[in-house]
Amino acid sequence: MNWRDRWRDGWRDAWRASRAWLESSLRRRLAAALAVTLAAGWLVVMAVADIISNVIQSVTYAYNTCFGFHVPVWPPEGNCAPYSTSSRWALLVFLVFFLAAVIAGCWAAAGRLLAPLAQTAETVRQLGPQNLGQRIRLGGAPDSLRDLTDAIDGALDRLASGYESQRRFAANASHELRTPLAAQRLLTEVAMDAPEASADLGRLGLQLLRTSERSEKLIEGLLVLAESDRGLPGKVPVRLDELTASALDAHEELAGKHGVSLRRTLAARVVPGDPVLLEQLLGNLLRNAIAYNEPGGWVQVVVATEPALVISNTGPQIPAEAVPVLFEPFRRLGADRIAGPADGNGRRGGAGLGLSIVRSVTVAHGGTTRARPRPGGGLVVEIEMPRAQSG
Repeated sequence: MNWRDRWRDGWRDAWRASRAWLESSLRRRLAAALAVTLAAGWLVVMAVADIISNVIQSVTYAYNTCFGFHVPVWPPEGNCAPYSTSSRWALLVFLVFFLAAVIAGCWAAAGRLLAPLAQTAETVRQLGPQNLGQRIRLGGAPDSLRDLTDAIDGALDRLASGYESQRRFAANASHELRTPLAAQRLLTEVAMDAPEASADLGRLGLQLLRTSERSEKLIEGLLVLAESDRGLPGKVPVRLDELTASALDAHEELAGKHGVSLRRTLAARVVPGDPVLLEQLLGNLLRNAIAYNEPGGWVQVVVATEPALVISNTGPQIPAEAVPVLFEPFRRLGADRIAGPADGNGRRGGAGLGLSIVRSVTVAHGGTTRARPRPGGGLVVEIEMPRAQSG
């Protein structure tokens, strides 16, 4: 490859790199467009000024030669002398500073023009189930941006309406199902306690009671999801370490049945929230960590500053790509990994809502949930929550 080819390839690569750099940001493209427009305008102005100067010189020459008038020549003679070296350097410095000022001005103007878009993006980024009523409403924006934000606000109105209808349906259906399930449980227990009840009827009654219990857990889970998705009407300071200690004490018996030990490291931590929902969150995490464990395993619970809560456990290996599935409602990892403790026959009988409720409650408290497989088997769940405001 000769030097001409290398030179051509170098310019081509530089052009591609600069083009990619410009296209990666709308503000860069807009600033470049403004700079090119200013440069083109400057060239047009200079060309027009040169034409006007030539016209003036032509008219002056005609007057002096044809009519005998003595009109000074423009520009005056002697003002076009060659520049000295110092003058040229001064002109170069002036042009560099002038170019920098133009670029800075174009960059600032592009940022000001795109400010409504940045505000729109920030508003949309903060939207969630708890604040679907928030709107953009850029009244002072240009017509095109205002049309865009009005369209987004309209889409959010439709989204909020559909989301509220879905949540209300889940809550109403859950409430309506409570009464017949309670009646079913009562009738089953009465039939099992009857003197003439046979052994087969007793076994059937136990199966019906387990089925009713699973249905009731499903309904309770749906109600918790509906309430947490609505958001928190109010928050109070909650000692997360004390609430966690109570939850651990309440699950000691369940852990003993599964041959699992509970470990705790609880530092003082106050979070703003609802103690009932936080208790539900802790209960779901502990039940899952105990149920999906192994005999002789352990569950480690840590309350600290950041993250606020970490629960890890021993257990079977979990593929990393399957972890997000665990937080989806009614999604189960394999046939043997179903949320909830095992029944007498070793089968899992949960509704698949445990970790979905954990994520929903965490979001309602303004926090985030992360999970990852634990090396050697099991799962590590980290929950971050905002700190309570002092005073």
